[in-house]
Amino acid sequence: MAVPKRKMSRANTRARRSQWKATAPKLVKTLENGRITYSLAHQAKVVTDSAGTPLFLEYKGRKVADV
Repeated sequence: MAVPKRKMSRANTRARRSQWKATAPKLVKTLENGRITYSLAHQAKVVTDSAGTPLFLEYKGRKVADV
């Protein structure tokens, strides 16, 4: 395991840590049945019936798996 030769200063430690930033998820806007919905790109979407019961997973308009 690598061991630092000298102690890292408090300012350098905090400057290094400040580079880690959270990013907002990239949402895709789609129009379904006259309603605008937002979803994550490249992920399967759960298709539900009128009662809200999940039926299957859909990706790019195709059924990919049963729920």
